[in-house]
Amino acid sequence: MRRSFLLFLLLFISSLTFAQQGTLTGKVLDKKTGEAVIGATVVVTGTTQAAPVDVEGSYELKLAAGTYGITITNLGYKALTFTGIVVKPGQKTTLNGTLEENAISLSDVTITGQRQTGTEIALIQDLRKSEVVVSGMSNDQIVKSLDRDAAEVVKRIPGVTIQNNNFIVIRGLAERYNTVLLNDALTPSAEVDTRSFSFDVLPSSVIDRVLIFKSGSPELPGEFGGGVVKVYTKNSVLDNTTSLTASGWARSGTTFEGGYQRSNPSRTDWLGFDSGDRQLPGNVGEASARLRNQWTPTLSTARPDIRLSLGLNRKFEIGSAYLSNVTSVSYSNTREQYVQSRQRALAYDSIGKTYPLQYDYKDLRSVTAVRLGVIHNWQVRLNDRNRLEFRNFLNQYGTDEVIQRQGEDLVDQQERKDHALHYQSRTIYSGQLQGTHEVGGSGRSTVSWAGGYNYVFRDEPDYSRYRSVRSTGFDRPFTVVVPNGGNPFDASRFFSELRENTYMGSGQWERRIAGRDTTKASEYKLRVGFYTERKDRRYEQRYFSYVVANPGAFYRDQARANRILSLPIEQIFAPENLDPNNGFKLEEGRGNEAYNAENTLLAGYVGVVAPLSDKLNLSGGVRVEHNRRYLGTPNNASLYRELKTVPLPSLNATYNFSLRSMLRMGASMSVNRPEFREIADLSYFDFSNNAIITGNPNLRTATIYNTDLRYEFYPTKAEMISVGVFYKQFRNAIEQVTQSVGTSQLYLEYQNAAKAYDLGVELEARQGFATLSQNAFLQKLGVVLNASLIRSRVDLKRNASTEGFALFDRPLQGQAPYVVNAGLFYQDDEHKTQVSAQYNVVGQRIAFVGDQTQNYSSIEMPRHVVDLALTQGIGKHLQLRAGMQDVLNQRYRYYYDLNRDGKITKDEPRVSFNNYLRGRYSTLGLTYNF
Repeated sequence: MRRSFLLFLLLFISSLTFAQQGTLTGKVLDKKTGEAVIGATVVVTGTTQAAPVDVEGSYELKLAAGTYGITITNLGYKALTFTGIVVKPGQKTTLNGTLEENAISLSDVTITGQRQTGTEIALIQDLRKSEVVVSGMSNDQIVKSLDRDAAEVVKRIPGVTIQNNNFIVIRGLAERYNTVLLNDALTPSAEVDTRSFSFDVLPSSVIDRVLIFKSGSPELPGEFGGGVVKVYTKNSVLDNTTSLTASGWARSGTTFEGGYQRSNPSRTDWLGFDSGDRQLPGNVGEASARLRNQWTPTLSTARPDIRLSLGLNRKFEIGSAYLSNVTSVSYSNTREQYVQSRQRALAYDSIGKTYPLQYDYKDLRSVTAVRLGVIHNWQVRLNDRNRLEFRNFLNQYGTDEVIQRQGEDLVDQQERKDHALHYQSRTIYSGQLQGTHEVGGSGRSTVSWAGGYNYVFRDEPDYSRYRSVRSTGFDRPFTVVVPNGGNPFDASRFFSELRENTYMGSGQWERRIAGRDTTKASEYKLRVGFYTERKDRRYEQRYFSYVVANPGAFYRDQARANRILSLPIEQIFAPENLDPNNGFKLEEGRGNEAYNAENTLLAGYVGVVAPLSDKLNLSGGVRVEHNRRYLGTPNNASLYRELKTVPLPSLNATYNFSLRSMLRMGASMSVNRPEFREIADLSYFDFSNNAIITGNPNLRTATIYNTDLRYEFYPTKAEMISVGVFYKQFRNAIEQVTQSVGTSQLYLEYQNAAKAYDLGVELEARQGFATLSQNAFLQKLGVVLNASLIRSRVDLKRNASTEGFALFDRPLQGQAPYVVNAGLFYQDDEHKTQVSAQYNVVGQRIAFVGDQTQNYSSIEMPRHVVDLALTQGIGKHLQLRAGMQDVLNQRYRYYYDLNRDGKITKDEPRVSFNNYLRGRYSTLGLTYNF
């Protein structure tokens, strides 16, 4: 009884004491950056009563009612002391503090810091502090996967997909609607038939982070539709390190299989370029005798793929200057071979109730690819106010493509056996020198500038292709088709070169004006800047065919002629048969086709950032772009000219509900200009797709109106959840369409659509389990999920050229109705183990647009892709990596839209424009860190 009374008395006293307590709460921020000072301590002056500051900058300290002195401390900051702080019973008292860096230098001690931008925490903080709608991926997440190049990396970002294994599609908009910057400089394109940067040339090992800006601002390029992609290569260094990685890769259906096809390689193919063996001699007469007489591939057993990389990170101190260097050399030699089914459907047969085929082919396609890449970046920090960066990227990429085609031409009732040997190389150099300087005594003005140069050389030497035929059902030798004149199809040799030089310069002055308090987050900002770019391109193509030199003499003995044309093709065009009297000669088709093109862009902008309150931040301004584009051909010196000045306004707003959640809104205007190749009146035969690609000099610049609304929530410093909607309205949208009328050959051209729109919803989540569970295993798990739902429609002008021909009420070319990415990551730092499983699927999308007459649209079907990766540290220096890409190995399927409704349903008949399996891709590799 006595013990019960004492217990009751103690509980009563405790409850009275608790009732008399109050709570001291608030936030502790960095005075200069406005960011949370994680790990700071809030202490009652002269006592041990204290509370830590969390990752959001918040703290909470329970105190008995009274008046206190409070001190806030953290290493590297000046202590901040308050007096007379009153804590009332049962109430919360708010006390916020801003800490200032301690400028006192310690004798004989130098502390030099480098901000690491490639971590997941750094990326999420960049997204959180951004003034526009932006998504991204950090190096932390890249290294957890088996993604080999930038093309595989960016497809993990919300609303992003990859088409043709190398071109980026954002929010369902094809590659031509997306602008790519490498280290803040516009990237070059080595592609002849598209304006996009080919992401497969950039190895993932050198990427620091990728940001995709989805709403416009004055500082960003004004030419975009889906988004502006900024790829940053590694530049900052914490320690001197050296790493060497070697891995072997095997593809099911290719590696260790016999019958692998290669053209006869030159001495330097292993470095990614031709040594000159395939080059066109000086004149046609010499070419006839000096061209290599190779038309069919050599066969061998496919070896495993090899990938090597060497990374060097170095830091130096010269007086007060701090220098860091990142150098990376990467090399890969890869092979893949698979069978493609190719068909072309004709008009519906109402009697037989079928879609008859023009042809039905099986292509054995082999691609050997060699890539040599070098990154060499320097950063010089002269002092706290001045920094210089010098970045260099060099890529040499060579591909040897061989296609052996067999099947039946059902219209001409012929069996076909065709070959194409296609080697091409791409040389890309991109260099930038950048500077950032704090000017003026107040430290509130920053001047940044950049100068850059891009060089592109694309070489397509001796693209040989020929056709051989025999009548269906007759067991007789195939006869090589020898044309009457030079053409791109028969006994043909094609040569092309593209050279492009780009010079650019930019500058910006930013003035920060003190706001409502002393934090950097409350500062107003005024930005004034410019960007200028000059691009010059020279493209040249020539094609030749072997023709009968003297038809009267050659065909006088028909049996002899048939016997010769039925020989293996290397015997037909052997040197002894290159006889101007009774043999063959080389004849050029259409002469020398070429174009010279240049583009000059001058842009200036004014932008303002206005933090109107703790909750509302506005930013925006206007960018004015003056663009001059010119293209001329030998037959038409001014085939295309455009001189246009456009103002591009933008406005962005961020409303902070709290430090963890915000609402973003954005509105902007942008443009999309025709690319050189799209306006050049030249034809290019794509043997792989059996199509001729032509330009349209009547294309006009597209105008795009963009709006965005997104809610973002940050549970912790390394986690985020966001959901957003967007809408885009197009005028004169540019698409690739068919233009085949009255011919059996498929032609692809470019045209403007009068109007179009793009409407979508995006969801993104990056979530760990550390705060959700006490289970040791679950705390090491993390999930990344993003998904997009998109709807688009195109509205064409109804006139004589479109009525009864063009397809109306359909999605934009390349637009997918949905995109889903998911990743599950396990990281055990104690045991040096990382495991990841990633999933990707893209909805149906139009590869190219058909018409209402004889051409059907080609629609790419969804593929469910699962990738698995394991990284295990062994000892102090060694790291083992293993994994498999495309575990499910589902088919790539492109079907004709036979009922022309813009989609493929499970009940309608299916005819394959293209259908193939690439195979699972497995790897085992080692990294040694010196």
